[in-house]
Amino acid sequence: MRPAARQPYSYRDDPEVPAFDDACILVVMDGDCALCSATARRIARLDREDAVRICTAQSPLGHGLLAHYDLSPDDPDSWLMLHEGQARGSLDAIVALFPRLHRGFRPLRALGVFPMGVQDWLYARIARNRYHFGKTDLCALPDPELRRRLIS
Repeated sequence: MRPAARQPYSYRDDPEVPAFDDACILVVMDGDCALCSATARRIARLDREDAVRICTAQSPLGHGLLAHYDLSPDDPDSWLMLHEGQARGSLDAIVALFPRLHRGFRPLRALGVFPMGVQDWLYARIARNRYHFGKTDLCALPDPELRRRLIS
């Protein structure tokens, strides 16, 4: 699912969203999903500019942001990226984030040629099957680099 269209930084005025430092890119993902946990660890390894922070959907901040953008922490399609006050979700967020982290992911940009409906469909196939990769707790014993990036 795509986040509801909002003005940039609109979450700052939402009393349900805890205050946080939004100078970095923020990714909100399922903290119980092994695929999401592996993705968070990959982000921590690739982010040489220290530009990304990670938040679980189950945390107060993650829950508040998802609700602000009319997304649900219980919906497997809920994956949110905030950058410069703008929200992206679904495959659109992944295509925007990973090529920025490492040039090896630049071919992902080609997915941007697909209409948004096709991108959402592709992402939904992965998201709805994410627990086939297992369940884990993203916050359980993270390595120091990931721990430093986690916010709640």
